[in-house]
Amino acid sequence: MIDPSSLANLSQVVTKHIHLDWNISFDEKKISGHILLDMLTCVPDVKEVILDTSYLDLKSVEVNGEEVKYTVAERHLSLGSALTIPLPETIEKEGTAFQVKVVYSTTDKCTSVQYLEPEQTVGKKFPYLFSQCQAIHARAFAALQDSPSVKVTYSANVTSPLPVVMSALLKDTRDNGNGTKTYLFEQNTTIPSYLIAIAAGNLAGREIGPRSTVWCEPEVVDQAAWEFDDTERFIATGESLLTPYEWGRYDLLVLPPSFPYGGMENPCLTFVTPTLLAGDKSAVDVVAHEIAHSWMGNLVTTSNWEHFWLNEGWTVFIERKIAARLHGEAERQFSAIIGWKALKESVELFGEDSLATVLKPDLSTGIDPDDYFSSVPYEKGFNLLYHIEKTVGGPAVFEPYMKAHVERFASQSITTEQWKEHLYEYMEKNHGKETTKKLDTIDFDTWINKPGMPHVDPKFDTSLADACYDLAKRWDEAREGENLDSFTSSDVVNFSSTQKIVFLERLTDCEPLPHNLLAKMDELYKMTPIRNADIRFRWQQLCVMASYEKSYPDIVEFITEQGRMKFVRPLYRYLYNAKNGAKLAQETYLKYKSFYHPIAAQLIEKDINLKQ
Repeated sequence: MIDPSSLANLSQVVTKHIHLDWNISFDEKKISGHILLDMLTCVPDVKEVILDTSYLDLKSVEVNGEEVKYTVAERHLSLGSALTIPLPETIEKEGTAFQVKVVYSTTDKCTSVQYLEPEQTVGKKFPYLFSQCQAIHARAFAALQDSPSVKVTYSANVTSPLPVVMSALLKDTRDNGNGTKTYLFEQNTTIPSYLIAIAAGNLAGREIGPRSTVWCEPEVVDQAAWEFDDTERFIATGESLLTPYEWGRYDLLVLPPSFPYGGMENPCLTFVTPTLLAGDKSAVDVVAHEIAHSWMGNLVTTSNWEHFWLNEGWTVFIERKIAARLHGEAERQFSAIIGWKALKESVELFGEDSLATVLKPDLSTGIDPDDYFSSVPYEKGFNLLYHIEKTVGGPAVFEPYMKAHVERFASQSITTEQWKEHLYEYMEKNHGKETTKKLDTIDFDTWINKPGMPHVDPKFDTSLADACYDLAKRWDEAREGENLDSFTSSDVVNFSSTQKIVFLERLTDCEPLPHNLLAKMDELYKMTPIRNADIRFRWQQLCVMASYEKSYPDIVEFITEQGRMKFVRPLYRYLYNAKNGAKLAQETYLKYKSFYHPIAAQLIEKDINLKQ
């Protein structure tokens, strides 16, 4: 099976190019128009095309300009509805080109696009929309082969009353003289469907580098331009580690607060959360992560969601290589320690034996890949690559291989098996049999197919973490004593934001702290006023795990002013399980439900038992 998360007949036909002709209506909250699919047969005697759809309002279907009847299957719980299009006549020859046109509009049930009322934006004057297609939501804005195994070029003509940006290069803008403009886009590097992306709203752009503009609402454009002015350094460092940057532009779009992810690596236009605007550049490593995706994920792509770690594990690995080049190896190690903690929390949440903690999970039952979204593909994947790097002889051996991996698989969709085969091939060719013997010492089967934490201790360098651990230990040991005079505000004065995060993370691994200690810590270290979202999250986690009710209003404020799942999902769960917190968690969610992105809303409802 090519892709268990798609209902399309992927083994019989393949899409080569997509053209979208869209009209945006903010009043009706829908996109209407058509999609043209340039397709090829992969086998002889093809009688039909089956496409993925989800909650689309279909109007008509044509094959090579001829209208045909079609059927829409009953909805699959997670995967949407298969659209079956019988061909006017059987296509006998493999490699035959043909075109399918589907005329349709989206509906209010489509999960790919979130529409924001003016009051949900920063400026409060104009509506806004943005899409999020990963993993399997592209089928909710177009009928297509919604599988990363299929890589296409695409073009789009989008008519809108407000400015539009897409994961493609803008070629032209036409004024229609009626209050709307039509924006013409082209993406000439092949991409999987989940990377087709659109946003529209009151957008302003500011140049931040020779190939980069930051886009956002005008009210935050200055702050965003300052926060992200290191972007070119990240791109150039990625190029020095891998291959020349393929995509022409690397723009950033800072979304309104309900965006559910830290970032989304849409090509030419990375989407990022406004929670990165910390005011001190302390959160911009997410940009290094999204830039690393330009190679790992966007250029070399997982063939289906079971191999998602090939996108994310590799991307985290390259993101940390970029950090090491810019800030030194100790910084990479420090970031890996934070990642290990995130992985530990994911494994604890799912359970040590859960199949959701397997690096290459089995999705053949048709489970929604979003249900398995966690740190596992990111951090377990990183740890496998880190272990391989150490085993084969360190960066001198491994870094040239990273580049070879991209060169070998650029513009392809690959499986874990293909990756491993090439790894062995490369190491034998360039470093001989003794290096493949070193690879043989790695228990790949356990790494890839067994649940739980990695079975190998990564032995990260803790030099930047030791001061954090020491301070956390002092607080942990102070829980019995009456006297807290040994603690002063100078304890954390030289800590970076990341060190504060690690200090707090270490304490969340201890028994919950008594409330008097939390009050004292806040008094000395001024934790509550800190705006860095990662520090806020860890501080609030520490408080809510101790059922420190004084912190609940701050938690409610944080989980209702932004919708990034990394923060809101755990905080809702902790609040739901805290003393006097369950009712507050459910009432807060129900009051603010319309604020959250549909993907986030679905998952929060499961987290706090509003939905099974």
